[in-house]
Amino acid sequence: MNENLRKMILGEKMPSKDDPKYRETYERDVEAGRQFAKRTRIDRLVGHVQKFADRHSGLFLGIVLAIVIGCFVINAYHFTKAYQLHKSQTESSRTPEESIREALDNAHTMIPIQDSEEDGTDTED
Repeated sequence: MNENLRKMILGEKMPSKDDPKYRETYERDVEAGRQFAKRTRIDRLVGHVQKFADRHSGLFLGIVLAIVIGCFVINAYHFTKAYQLHKSQTESSRTPEESIREALDNAHTMIPIQDSEEDGTDTED
């Protein structure tokens, strides 16, 4: 049990593909991956992408760089939105005592509410 936990946390040593103990497993996994790529035609798609990259290396590099920078910008945008949302939630979750204290501190800027009776106007008939 203790050794299994250690393997789970630290991982196992990566076997070499030339190691006779793992060679058969390695070859079987590689062949399964190749068959999957052929059946889903991923190998043809990768071939076309590689051919495009060979012919237009500068353009391909620009496209890849634009994708990476775009992902970074989107990530930064979401970070700022999450930070602003968190900030507004902490501001809105004040206790009533804090709200009263702030209202009393800012009392000089508040406009007094006038009752209709003080104005001399009667709203009821």
